[in-house]
Amino acid sequence: MADQAPLKYVFYFAAPPDKVWEGFVSSESNRIIFSGADFQADLKPGGEIAWVGPGPDGKPMSYVRGKILRLEPPRVFQYTFAMGQNEKASRATIELVPETEATKVTVTHDQWDEDDTTYNSCADGWPRILSRLKTLLETGKTFKPH
Repeated sequence: MADQAPLKYVFYFAAPPDKVWEGFVSSESNRIIFSGADFQADLKPGGEIAWVGPGPDGKPMSYVRGKILRLEPPRVFQYTFAMGQNEKASRATIELVPETEATKVTVTHDQWDEDDTTYNSCADGWPRILSRLKTLLETGKTFKPH
């Protein structure tokens, strides 16, 4: 059985790498781009991360959870990724490269199991999340996800 193809996205943010990095790891920006979800993170290799918000019944639930694999501020943020109650974990890698007046942001989401049902949600979600973060960092505000 073959794994599903990696998802890869490249965006250019009109901001320096340290500001873009902060956008990915700060609780405040995560709350804004993930519609109020709380970003809980032990920011060190092996540390746990989770985006937690109200579930359908109003009780807190983890939307995404994982473990940090690599953390090299402000260049590389890599972690395992499991969505909702799914036990299958994939891997997300965020790489930041400074450019003259921008930061090149490359997100690669790979190591998918063939039958991971969250693949399509992530294929749709990453461009939305990256667009919302880019807009937030460049303008100070963002737009509703849907």
